Parts: sequence; C-alpha cells; structure tokens
Amino acid sequence: MMNFPKIIQGGMGAGVSHWLLARKVSMAGHLGVVSGTALDAVMVRRLQDGDLSGDMRRALAAFPDQELAKAILNDYFIEGGRAPDQPYKRLPMPNLKPSRRAEEVKMVGNFVEVFLAKEGHEGPIGINFLEKIQVATLSSLYGAMLAKVDCVLMGAGIPMEIPGVIDKFAKHMRAALRIDVAGAKPGEDHWMEFDPREMLKTVSLPTINRPMFIAIISSAILALALVRKASGAVDGFVVEGPTAGGHNAPPRGAPQFTEGGEPIYGPKDVVDLKKIAEIGRPFWLAGGYGRPEKLQEALDQGAEGVQVGTAFAMCVDSGYDDTLRTQTLDAILAGDTYVKTDPLASPTGFPFKVVSVEGTNSEQDVYLQRPRICDLGYLRTAYLKDSGDIGYRCAAEPAKDYLAKGGKAEDLVGRKCLCNALMANIGHGQMQKVGGLELPVVTTGDDLDVVRELVSRHGKRYTAQNVIDYLMSGITTPANAKDQAQA
Repeated sequence: MMNFPKIIQGGMGAGVSHWLLARKVSMAGHLGVVSGTALDAVMVRRLQDGDLSGDMRRALAAFPDQELAKAILNDYFIEGGRAPDQPYKRLPMPNLKPSRRAEEVKMVGNFVEVFLAKEGHEGPIGINFLEKIQVATLSSLYGAMLAKVDCVLMGAGIPMEIPGVIDKFAKHMRAALRIDVAGAKPGEDHWMEFDPREMLKTVSLPTINRPMFIAIISSAILALALVRKASGAVDGFVVEGPTAGGHNAPPRGAPQFTEGGEPIYGPKDVVDLKKIAEIGRPFWLAGGYGRPEKLQEALDQGAEGVQVGTAFAMCVDSGYDDTLRTQTLDAILAGDTYVKTDPLASPTGFPFKVVSVEGTNSEQDVYLQRPRICDLGYLRTAYLKDSGDIGYRCAAEPAKDYLAKGGKAEDLVGRKCLCNALMANIGHGQMQKVGGLELPVVTTGDDLDVVRELVSRHGKRYTAQNVIDYLMSGITTPANAKDQAQA
C-alpha cells in the first residue's frame, strides 16, 4: 500500500463486506475490506449450506495445514446443503480459555475469507475487527495474516496492544492480549495467548509481511494517544463521525437524547482534522463521506480519501441476503424507512445504527416476540465471579440468566441479539428450537439519499464499480492538499 487508496470500502457487519465485495473494490484500485466479525461462524454455515459455489473448499485447499482443513470439512460440510428446517451446527461460544479446535476454526475462517478476497489479483485487501470482541482477536488476526492480508483496521474501542501483536505474528511468534474483565481490580490483568508455532507445529510456516495497522477513531486525542502509547506502529487512521453505520462512539460529555431516544452529538464530537493532520500519519474520513463532493472535500482537508459503507452495503456485490437487500431498497426508495441511532440495541453499550425494515427485528414489536437466546456469544462481556473464576454475560441473553450473573436490570432494556441478527442479514439465520428462524437487523449510515441516487442512475442492482465511479467523479484536483503543499 505504498500508493494509498482514495476509497476504503467499509468493514460492515458480519459477512456483509464479504470476500467478493472486497475483491471487486481492490481490483478497481482501492482498498477492499472484509469484515473480521464471526468469520468462523460464517465459514461453517456456508459449508453446512453445501458450499454450492465451491469457494470454501477451494480456499481450504490452500490452507497450510491440510490435515486441519480436512478435519473442518469433515465436521461441517454437508453435500447439497442442510434442510431448511435443520439448525446449523453450533460453534463453542468465544471465551478466555477456548478449546484448540475453537481457535483453529477462527484461524481458518479468517484465512479463508482473506484468501478468497486476494485471489487472482495484486490489489490490497484489508480486514476490519472490533476491539470489543477481544477473545476472538488473536486467532482471527493470525489467520488473516497467514492469508497475507495487507491492512488491519480496528475500531469500537482503544486497540493499544494490537500493533505489537501484529509485529509478533509477522514473525510467527507467540503473542498475548489483555482482556477486559468486569469487576477485576486495578492491576489484576487477564490475558489470552496464541502461539502460531504451537498451533501449526507440523507444517512449514510461510513468510508473511507485516500488514499496515489503521485505527478507526473519533477524536484527535485518541489518535495521538495511540501514536504515543500503542505497542507498535500505528500506520494511519480512519476518522469516523457519528453518521457512520454500525457501532458509533458515544457522544462526549453528559448524555443528552432526542425525543425519539437518539443520542445527541455536539461540537465536542467534531474531530479537529488539523490536529489529526499534524500527527503525520495518513488518514481517511468516514461517516457522511459517501458522495463525490465529500471525497474532494476530504482530499482538500489533507486526507488520503474516504471510507464508505452504506453505498457499498446496498450494492449487489455485498453479502446482504438478496431478498432482504431488495426489501430494504424498496423501503428506502418509497421513503418508508429511517435510520435510528439506537443507544440501547447493542449489548456492547455503544450506540448502533438500525434501519427500520418491516418484519425484521429492527421493529420493537417484532423483536419482543423473539425468545431471548444467546448462542453465538461474540458480544458477551467477561466478568469476575465471587469465586474468582471468569464468567460471561450478555444484556441480550435471557433476563434471569443475566441478572443471576450480576447484571443490572436496567441494562436489559432495549437490547437486541445482534449476533444472530447479523448472521440472518447474510442469509445464514439460525433455526431455533423455540422461536423459529432468526430475523435480521439492517444497519447503514444516516445518508440514505446516496443509495437513492445510485439506484436512480443504475437500478436496484447497482454494483461496487458503480459506487467507485460515482465517488471518483467528484475529484476536481489530481492530488490532495498535502501533496499540493509538498509540490
């Protein structure tokens, strides 16, 4: 990535920014990004649905440890696919002491997604992780690096230790990551470790380069802190505003809300881009920058370009279930939907953008009919039990279980099971014994007009290339402000 891309395609919810979308963006000369969330579950559910395209099996055939790859196929592949009413075989929920097989499946799932995204071209591919999903990070990150990912992006937290982990994994060295545990006393640290050489001790490990690390941040203070205190090099930033889709940083200062219950962002939440530029790292702007004139505006402010999610999320090349995408586009075009920044929906406590789509779990009356089930567990919080052992709880799990684990009753209000909903978004919803098929929760950024514009130009099956051409049409100068100043 010596020549920085002007467009970074957003790392949208589990499987939405999948390998095919990332591959097409990269081949067009920009940075295609796969979501690193729940790629173990994504892989094994694709296998259980028969892997009709053969892509999973082709990628597994390229994994360095063929004995492991064949074991995963044996465990999860179903020739022709499972019956529609047959539940997916479940993976163990992430925890601080995972089984070897659980770590292997995470590692391989990430390898598979990055391998497919990079297949057949030389363009750069990135992977996006959530800092909040800590217990899955090490094995997932190493798997992506085994597939020679070019860039690691991380947000939804403060990823101080990730650059150092990347440095070690580039040499196939053991790395450790401090895990947040609720109730732990100051100085009482809890760690996870991952040793590549132990995990793949029977095979020859390939040479891998250190990928760039780009932190997704929402303040100049955090950017400067990462540069000064992170465990290794922070190579750049995505500066994300509160209009971006998915998880948002909460507003600074005392919380205030609209009549509809949405958090109010104010002047304190506006990032000082001059201070960002003074840090001397490349940066991209995100959240409301999915328009041609906004790309030029970003360049004029010294950015390398923009990160765009919503326009790519609704394109035909994304991983959204096609029926759900069409339904969402119809609602957007008819003006029958809106985007709510929901401060309660995510069990993480971060505000989460939810698109109102009829018949989905974005509607409160629909969601309230769903039995509370937590069987994926990516957003669970680790906590310290009275016994000193580590437990796990999620504000979207059954209320009696959450309260028995020391959770607060007020934290249960409005929480949604995003893990199952995001899997349903991409056509891999679980068939539960009680409650039936899991329903989706669609997320986008605030700017739905850009989707309407693209549909008006290219129809409802507009492509990733259409998005790129649209964005690039706004560039009126060949270089950004930094390049002009140097010239």
